[in-house]
Amino acid sequence: MTTDLQEEDFSPAFILVRPQLAENIGSAARAMMNCALTDMRLVDPDDDHLCSRALATASGADEILHNAKVFKTVPEAIKDLHKVYATTGRSRDMIKPVFTAEGMAKDIRSVNAKCGILFGPERTGLENDDVALADAIVNIPLNPKHCSLNLAQAVLLAGYELFKTNDTTESERLVMPNTEPANKDEIEHFMEHLETELEYAGYFRIPEKKPRMMRNLRNIFARTLLTSQEIRTLHGVLADLTRK
Repeated sequence: MTTDLQEEDFSPAFILVRPQLAENIGSAARAMMNCALTDMRLVDPDDDHLCSRALATASGADEILHNAKVFKTVPEAIKDLHKVYATTGRSRDMIKPVFTAEGMAKDIRSVNAKCGILFGPERTGLENDDVALADAIVNIPLNPKHCSLNLAQAVLLAGYELFKTNDTTESERLVMPNTEPANKDEIEHFMEHLETELEYAGYFRIPEKKPRMMRNLRNIFARTLLTSQEIRTLHGVLADLTRK
């Protein structure tokens, strides 16, 4: 059976944020190949993803490594995406939807747009600023006494749940006539516009609190799937307010 996801090339991007070891990058590529996933993105990796150690652990998934895209920052890596999920085993002081890996896979199919999944560094996981850029959190329930996963294990669990949905037609999807979901680049430009206007208005009275306040504002807008038209409307609202 050919699914809509395959026809529209909405296969999600797997984004490894600051991965530390080439062996883990190679193993993650192998896990992706197991699950018929091809879009690997690396953010500021500590090791060369094309070195012999990475290729050895990829075990035949060399194509994924050779086609992997490397970025300096998370915003650059997700700018073309419409919805992003952050994998984390720790509780975060943020209001975001939390999915299991299975729930995430089903949600990705319902979005009907290009999505991405963030995976953090092996030792520390994603930073709060990374998670703040995501629309939702993915938490894989495991033994609470020993719930840590290595990078490739996390990639494989997420990939397997996505693979299971390949032959399942979504029971519900969002229909958006005459527009499309805003990608992360459009949202980032709006957030920069909002930050500039708030700065001008004196909203950040205590400079030390500005990063947290901006994260909170990001989370508010991340809880809804904004369209490109809605982003343009919000830009217009800000422009009108600042002209008065």
